Amino acid sequence: MSAKVVPPAPWPVEPWAIREPHLDLEELARTESVFALSNGHLGLRGNLDEGEPRGISGTYVNGFHESFPLEYGESGYGFAEDGQSLVDVQDGKVIHLMLEDEPVDVLRGEVLAHERVLDFKTGTLDRAMHYRSTYGREVKITTRRLVSFTQRSTAAILYEIEAVSGPMRIALQSNLMANVPAQSGTKDPRKGKDLGDVLEPRLARGFELRAVLAHTTRNSKMTCAAGMEHVILSDASNLHTAIYVEDDLGRATLSCQIKPGRPFRFVKFMAYHWSSRQSPEFLRDQVTASLANATAEGWEGLLRDQRTFLDRFWEKADIELEGDEAVQQALRFSLFHLLQAGARIEGRAIAAKGLTGPGYDGHAFWDTETFVLPWMTYVMPEVVRHALLWRHSILPQARERAHMLGMGGATMPWRTIHGEECSGYWPAGSAALHVNGDVADAVRRYIDATHDDAFAAAEGGELLVETARLWISAGTYDHAGNFRIDGVTGPDEYSALVDNNVFTNLGAQSNLRAAADTAARLPELVETMEITDDEIAAWRKASDAMYLPYDERLGVHPQDQGFLLHDPWDFGGTPADCYPLLLNYPYFQLYRRQVLKQADLVLGIHLHGDQFTPEQKRRDFDYYEGLTVRDSSLSACTQAIVAAEVGHLDLAYDYLREAAFVDLHDLHHNTSDGLHIASLAGAVLGITNGFGGMRDSGGRLRFSPRLPTDVPSIRFAVTVRGARLRVSVDQERARYELETGDELTFEHWGEEVRVVNGTPLERPTPAVEDLPRPKQPPGREPARRDG
Repeated sequence: MSAKVVPPAPWPVEPWAIREPHLDLEELARTESVFALSNGHLGLRGNLDEGEPRGISGTYVNGFHESFPLEYGESGYGFAEDGQSLVDVQDGKVIHLMLEDEPVDVLRGEVLAHERVLDFKTGTLDRAMHYRSTYGREVKITTRRLVSFTQRSTAAILYEIEAVSGPMRIALQSNLMANVPAQSGTKDPRKGKDLGDVLEPRLARGFELRAVLAHTTRNSKMTCAAGMEHVILSDASNLHTAIYVEDDLGRATLSCQIKPGRPFRFVKFMAYHWSSRQSPEFLRDQVTASLANATAEGWEGLLRDQRTFLDRFWEKADIELEGDEAVQQALRFSLFHLLQAGARIEGRAIAAKGLTGPGYDGHAFWDTETFVLPWMTYVMPEVVRHALLWRHSILPQARERAHMLGMGGATMPWRTIHGEECSGYWPAGSAALHVNGDVADAVRRYIDATHDDAFAAAEGGELLVETARLWISAGTYDHAGNFRIDGVTGPDEYSALVDNNVFTNLGAQSNLRAAADTAARLPELVETMEITDDEIAAWRKASDAMYLPYDERLGVHPQDQGFLLHDPWDFGGTPADCYPLLLNYPYFQLYRRQVLKQADLVLGIHLHGDQFTPEQKRRDFDYYEGLTVRDSSLSACTQAIVAAEVGHLDLAYDYLREAAFVDLHDLHHNTSDGLHIASLAGAVLGITNGFGGMRDSGGRLRFSPRLPTDVPSIRFAVTVRGARLRVSVDQERARYELETGDELTFEHWGEEVRVVNGTPLERPTPAVEDLPRPKQPPGREPARRDG
């Protein structure tokens, strides 16, 4: 990533779509991620309909993975043993086309015009191509692809071809293929593992224009069944159809005569179901039923339902930013992909890349709870509940992991699909106990925002209790009576195995308080979890005594107890092409210097700001600005939020733009492996929590809005306990209007206010202070909007 320059926009700027006006074969892998479609359960990368050329093939079903043993040159007790990787399942996107005896191939023929559009309002990927073959046969092809939000297991493609140069016979081969080669190996740890052909055939059936294949993974023994069905929408001359199936291939062939002015149209429906317990035959029947439902609804019915679903989403989720059309487009791109990542997870995780690519092996990390769920809590609380139910479902593995590490309660994994810790690097994975606090914070926020007491008394309360029990066993009291947590790793991956990481301790403190408060008001939880009065008292005592180190000499909080004893990194002597540092320097050197891959203590200021004074926040932010290189996509958004809070509004805007453009401009040069879902969420939080000043720690909803001079106004909505509040901010005032619900009480710049439905409330916003801009490491400054 070049920190100084945001490349020119590769897409025309428009408010409700991402448009690729011509085909760029050099950027296929990147655009496949940008144009990915998903509903949280089923995901299709934006591969070309012909299947080739491609960057990385990808069709994913949430949770479907292969397992493999993690290998160590020298192993040790407690090392993670189980690797897991998302599997590219049967690919039903491919439709080959022959013009007489010539294949449509963009590498051989002439592409006279080509456009793809990701439409945020229809939820479709639309493609139009004007193509001329080597022998002059000319056709226009249009396709429209969707992954249904309303029929969870279903995707569909509307395909149309029209002759331009004259009559011709065409043959369409619509395929369903397993074990499609995905990508080549790499040493970049952020990319996914190439497992090769892991799908073993179990079943292959064909009937008329329908095919169903079922495959089982070799090691994890999961079975996925996939099917396709075809419905022809137009009359065709001399139409011939055939179906063919073998172990790894189902193929429907449509051959007919076409002529100018008489396009040939058909719809391809696809369905996917998987299980680790059900038989291939049982899954086949589920696929057949889903295909029957989809064909009964028809293409127009699916499209109508898709539009209706998205209309409802945008009514409650849209964010408006006046004065910067490119950022407005990027924000809606972010919102759309956040919806796609979570809409139909239903008990599964939201992975770091969603279902847009193989990056990070399809694992879920702590950044879901820290960046994605905070936004979703106030827009899609039902999705947050499902995400937390997934966390609850892996409690058995987390308890077992804690026991292996010699601790009580549960130790949440740093990265996983199925629940086991999958990080083969101990300092970054097993030592990152802050994940427990991150999960607890998401539970606490959801309960506060929804008052879902049924969840609090059951799964949510169980998560709070078991994560709290971990802290009691992991911490200890020193001679001064401080509760300290030693030998841990915080969010910043350029430090490891440190004592009293402030972010970790803040999360533990909040976790312990939330567990104690929840147990105190829910006797049924106390009974179920066998919580004693002494245990609740121990949680409160540890929370009150939590050690948060502070350096009086510098007037800042050290990231951890020993951080300020290290020498700063030699930023001036680091060449620009040696970033990211993790790919060019040994961790031995990184761990011994003051250098941050990503915001760490500053993230603590954002999430636990009530533990800092305003002056401490500003001094801490300014100090760590000079040490943070943003080698992680998770950093810019946090720096944007806290920069806005402490008064650096222009700097906050620069960081917001970086977070918003991370994938549209490929700032980290790895969008090809999938989108950065947490960074997209962070860009949204840059508006709501940054310029909107929204905070919710301590169970209190608060707004402290103000805008940089370049932003005339913003508008967004949050839903709290069923009441939807519309927040509008301009350069002088904030307006609060209740759209649903009767009334809502919250704070505006420290003043408690109450809004009732039908009576908007306005309050002034303070003037922006004229503060000196803090310095970043040389060459790592965010790009300024003005150049």
